[in-house]
Amino acid sequence: MPQDRPSLPEAQLALGQMFLDRGDFALATDHFAAAARGGDARGFNMLGRIHERGWGVPADAAQAAAYYRRAAEMGDAWAKFNLADLHCRGEGVARDDTVAFALYLDAAQGGHLKSLNMLGLLCEEGRAGLPDLAKAAEFYRAGAEGGDCWACLNHARLLLAEKRPADAAAFLSRAIETGFADVYRAIADTYGDHPDQRLAAVAAVAAGILME
Repeated sequence: MPQDRPSLPEAQLALGQMFLDRGDFALATDHFAAAARGGDARGFNMLGRIHERGWGVPADAAQAAAYYRRAAEMGDAWAKFNLADLHCRGEGVARDDTVAFALYLDAAQGGHLKSLNMLGLLCEEGRAGLPDLAKAAEFYRAGAEGGDCWACLNHARLLLAEKRPADAAAFLSRAIETGFADVYRAIADTYGDHPDQRLAAVAAVAAGILME
Protein backbone atom coordinates (compact mmCIF):
# COMPACT_ATOMS: atom_id res chain seq x y z
CA MET A 1 0.00 0.00 0.00
CA PRO A 2 1.45 3.43 -0.90
CA GLN A 3 2.46 5.37 2.19
CA ASP A 4 0.49 8.47 1.17
CA ARG A 5 -2.74 6.54 0.68
CA PRO A 6 -5.26 7.49 3.42
CA SER A 7 -6.47 4.81 5.81
CA LEU A 8 -10.09 3.73 5.59
CA PRO A 9 -11.10 5.68 8.74
CA GLU A 10 -9.33 8.77 7.37
CA ALA A 11 -11.26 8.43 4.13
CA GLN A 12 -14.53 7.96 6.00
CA LEU A 13 -13.86 11.08 8.07
CA ALA A 14 -13.08 13.12 4.97
CA LEU A 15 -16.25 11.93 3.25
CA GLY A 16 -18.26 12.60 6.39
CA GLN A 17 -17.00 16.17 6.55
CA MET A 18 -17.69 16.66 2.86
CA PHE A 19 -21.31 15.55 3.23
CA LEU A 20 -21.68 17.57 6.44
CA ASP A 21 -20.52 20.69 4.61
CA ARG A 22 -23.10 19.97 1.91
CA GLY A 23 -25.87 19.58 4.48
CA ASP A 24 -26.36 15.87 3.75
CA PHE A 25 -26.51 14.88 7.39
CA ALA A 26 -27.61 11.28 6.83
CA LEU A 27 -24.62 10.41 4.67
CA ALA A 28 -22.31 12.37 6.96
CA THR A 29 -23.54 10.36 9.93
CA ASP A 30 -23.05 7.09 8.05
CA HIS A 31 -19.43 7.91 7.28
CA PHE A 32 -18.60 9.17 10.76
CA ALA A 33 -20.17 6.03 12.20
CA ALA A 34 -18.05 3.92 9.87
CA ALA A 35 -14.92 5.74 11.05
CA ALA A 36 -15.96 5.13 14.66
CA ARG A 37 -16.50 1.44 13.98
CA GLY A 38 -13.01 1.41 12.52
CA GLY A 39 -11.67 2.55 15.89
CA ASP A 40 -11.11 6.24 15.11
CA ALA A 41 -11.92 8.51 18.06
CA ARG A 42 -12.65 11.39 15.71
CA GLY A 43 -15.60 9.46 14.33
CA PHE A 44 -17.13 9.24 17.81
CA ASN A 45 -16.45 12.94 18.37
CA MET A 46 -18.23 13.89 15.16
CA LEU A 47 -21.19 11.69 16.06
CA GLY A 48 -21.30 13.68 19.27
CA ARG A 49 -21.35 16.93 17.33
CA ILE A 50 -24.19 15.66 15.15
CA HIS A 51 -26.30 14.79 18.19
CA GLU A 52 -25.40 17.94 20.10
CA ARG A 53 -26.25 20.21 17.18
CA GLY A 54 -29.23 18.24 15.95
CA TRP A 55 -27.83 17.83 12.45
CA GLY A 56 -30.39 15.54 10.83
CA VAL A 57 -31.44 14.08 14.19
CA PRO A 58 -33.23 15.48 17.25
CA ALA A 59 -30.72 17.38 19.37
CA ASP A 60 -29.72 15.15 22.28
CA ALA A 61 -26.99 16.46 24.57
CA ALA A 62 -26.96 13.28 26.66
CA GLN A 63 -26.28 11.14 23.58
CA ALA A 64 -23.68 13.66 22.45
CA ALA A 65 -21.97 13.40 25.83
CA ALA A 66 -21.83 9.62 25.52
CA TYR A 67 -20.08 9.86 22.17
CA TYR A 68 -17.72 12.58 23.42
CA ARG A 69 -16.86 10.50 26.48
CA ARG A 70 -16.05 7.50 24.31
CA ALA A 71 -13.76 9.61 22.10
CA ALA A 72 -12.21 11.36 25.11
CA GLU A 73 -11.36 8.01 26.67
CA MET A 74 -9.55 7.22 23.41
CA GLY A 75 -7.53 10.41 23.81
CA ASP A 76 -9.25 12.79 21.39
CA ALA A 77 -8.58 16.39 22.46
CA TRP A 78 -11.59 17.86 20.65
CA ALA A 79 -13.88 15.39 22.40
CA LYS A 80 -12.45 16.39 25.77
CA PHE A 81 -13.11 20.03 24.91
CA ASN A 82 -16.66 19.33 23.73
CA LEU A 83 -17.47 17.23 26.79
CA ALA A 84 -16.02 19.96 29.02
CA ASP A 85 -18.31 22.49 27.32
CA LEU A 86 -21.34 20.34 28.16
CA HIS A 87 -20.26 20.14 31.80
CA CYS A 88 -19.81 23.93 31.84
CA ARG A 89 -23.38 24.41 30.64
CA GLY A 90 -24.93 21.42 32.39
CA GLU A 91 -26.37 20.07 29.14
CA GLY A 92 -26.77 16.31 28.92
CA VAL A 93 -24.54 15.92 31.96
CA ALA A 94 -24.35 17.43 35.42
CA ARG A 95 -23.01 20.96 35.53
CA ASP A 96 -19.59 20.51 37.10
CA ASP A 97 -16.88 23.12 36.67
CA THR A 98 -14.27 20.91 38.35
CA VAL A 99 -14.80 18.15 35.81
CA ALA A 100 -14.85 20.71 33.01
CA PHE A 101 -11.58 22.23 34.20
CA ALA A 102 -9.90 18.81 34.30
CA LEU A 103 -11.10 18.01 30.78
CA TYR A 104 -10.00 21.37 29.39
CA LEU A 105 -6.62 20.98 31.08
CA ASP A 106 -6.17 17.49 29.64
CA ALA A 107 -7.11 18.76 26.18
CA ALA A 108 -4.77 21.75 26.50
CA GLN A 109 -1.90 19.48 27.48
CA GLY A 110 -2.60 17.66 24.23
CA GLY A 111 -2.17 20.89 22.26
CA HIS A 112 -5.80 22.05 22.09
CA LEU A 113 -5.56 25.87 22.02
CA LYS A 114 -9.23 26.69 22.57
CA SER A 115 -9.08 24.83 25.86
CA LEU A 116 -6.46 27.31 27.11
CA ASN A 117 -8.92 30.16 26.64
CA MET A 118 -11.63 28.26 28.52
CA LEU A 119 -9.23 27.51 31.36
CA GLY A 120 -8.52 31.22 31.54
CA LEU A 121 -12.22 32.04 31.74
CA LEU A 122 -12.85 29.49 34.48
CA CYS A 123 -9.94 30.85 36.50
CA GLU A 124 -10.94 34.47 35.97
CA GLU A 125 -14.55 33.80 36.96
CA GLY A 126 -13.58 31.55 39.88
CA ARG A 127 -15.79 28.77 38.60
CA ALA A 128 -13.36 25.98 39.48
CA GLY A 129 -12.28 27.45 42.81
CA LEU A 130 -11.32 30.91 44.00
CA PRO A 131 -10.81 33.52 41.27
CA ASP A 132 -7.19 33.49 40.14
CA LEU A 133 -6.49 36.33 37.72
CA ALA A 134 -2.77 35.57 37.54
CA LYS A 135 -3.43 31.99 36.44
CA ALA A 136 -6.13 33.17 34.04
CA ALA A 137 -3.61 35.55 32.47
CA GLU A 138 -1.15 32.69 32.00
CA PHE A 139 -3.74 30.58 30.21
CA TYR A 140 -4.85 33.47 28.01
CA ARG A 141 -1.27 34.31 27.11
CA ALA A 142 -0.46 30.72 26.20
CA GLY A 143 -3.57 30.44 24.04
CA ALA A 144 -2.93 33.81 22.41
CA GLU A 145 0.68 33.02 21.63
CA GLY A 146 -0.53 29.78 20.07
CA GLY A 147 -2.92 31.71 17.86
CA ASP A 148 -6.37 31.14 19.38
CA CYS A 149 -8.48 34.17 18.47
CA TRP A 150 -10.59 34.30 21.65
CA ALA A 151 -7.52 33.92 23.83
CA CYS A 152 -5.99 36.82 21.88
CA LEU A 153 -9.02 38.97 22.77
CA ASN A 154 -8.88 38.08 26.45
CA HIS A 155 -5.12 38.49 26.62
CA ALA A 156 -5.44 41.90 24.98
CA ARG A 157 -8.11 42.89 27.49
CA LEU A 158 -5.82 42.08 30.42
CA LEU A 159 -2.87 43.79 28.73
CA LEU A 160 -4.96 46.92 28.40
CA ALA A 161 -5.83 46.73 32.09
CA GLU A 162 -2.06 46.73 32.71
CA LYS A 163 -1.84 49.93 30.62
CA ARG A 164 -0.06 48.22 27.73
CA PRO A 165 -2.17 49.40 24.77
CA ALA A 166 0.48 48.76 22.12
CA ASP A 167 0.77 45.11 23.15
CA ALA A 168 -3.01 44.85 23.39
CA ALA A 169 -3.39 46.21 19.86
CA ALA A 170 -0.87 43.67 18.56
CA PHE A 171 -2.86 40.76 19.97
CA LEU A 172 -6.14 42.19 18.68
CA SER A 173 -4.53 42.26 15.24
CA ARG A 174 -3.52 38.64 15.69
CA ALA A 175 -7.11 37.81 16.63
CA ILE A 176 -8.24 39.30 13.32
CA GLU A 177 -5.73 37.16 11.44
CA THR A 178 -7.08 33.92 12.93
CA GLY A 179 -10.66 34.93 13.71
CA PHE A 180 -14.11 35.04 12.12
CA ALA A 181 -17.20 37.24 12.12
CA ASP A 182 -17.99 37.01 15.84
CA VAL A 183 -14.41 37.92 16.70
CA TYR A 184 -14.36 40.86 14.27
CA ARG A 185 -17.64 42.10 15.71
CA ALA A 186 -16.38 41.85 19.30
CA ILE A 187 -13.29 43.90 18.43
CA ALA A 188 -15.23 46.50 16.45
CA ASP A 189 -17.89 46.92 19.14
CA THR A 190 -15.47 47.00 22.07
CA TYR A 191 -12.71 49.20 20.70
CA GLY A 192 -14.34 51.22 17.93
CA ASP A 193 -14.48 54.41 19.97
CA HIS A 194 -11.43 53.77 22.13
CA PRO A 195 -9.37 56.90 22.83
CA ASP A 196 -6.13 55.10 22.03
CA GLN A 197 -5.78 55.38 18.26
CA ARG A 198 -3.87 52.11 17.98
CA LEU A 199 -6.83 50.19 19.39
CA ALA A 200 -9.34 52.23 17.41
CA ALA A 201 -7.38 51.51 14.23
CA VAL A 202 -7.53 47.76 14.82
CA ALA A 203 -11.25 48.06 15.50
CA ALA A 204 -11.66 49.91 12.19
CA VAL A 205 -9.96 47.03 10.38
CA ALA A 206 -12.34 44.56 12.02
CA ALA A 207 -15.35 46.71 11.12
CA GLY A 208 -14.13 46.96 7.55
CA ILE A 209 -13.91 43.18 7.21
CA LEU A 210 -17.48 42.86 8.47
CA MET A 211 -18.64 45.26 5.76
CA GLU A 212 -16.99 43.36 2.91
